[in-house]
Amino acid sequence: MENVNLYEIKKNQTNFAQVTITGSKSAEQFIRQFYSDDIEVYESFFILLLNAMNNTIGYAKISQGGIVSTVVDVRIIAKYVVDSLATSVILAHNHPSGNLKKSDADSQITKRIKECLNYFDCKVLDHIILTKESYYSFADNGDI
Repeated sequence: MENVNLYEIKKNQTNFAQVTITGSKSAEQFIRQFYSDDIEVYESFFILLLNAMNNTIGYAKISQGGIVSTVVDVRIIAKYVVDSLATSVILAHNHPSGNLKKSDADSQITKRIKECLNYFDCKVLDHIILTKESYYSFADNGDI
């Protein structure tokens, strides 16, 4: 007889206060809390989970890679969306190089995530690229 796995939805509390996201600047400020001195060391990809009122309900680190890239599995993002009952998300990752230019890979993964989350009636509101000093918003630049 084989063992079966138990899957649970668990919440871990953080010191981050719930806020209402009103645009790219408030998203950037909230997301920047997830990073520390490592923002210039390796690339990390996060999702910010929002309810219907654009209030933050959670976040998740999706991946951590090397100095020039990280692997993003869309299925893991979908899992967090379903588990949290999020109605929208904001994607975020950093560029350790300090270059704010989005890559073709950045655009492609954003498109794949949007297509996947559409099946769950969850919208991708923005994709923020962070550097130590600044940020780039796909939404502000008409890329989403």
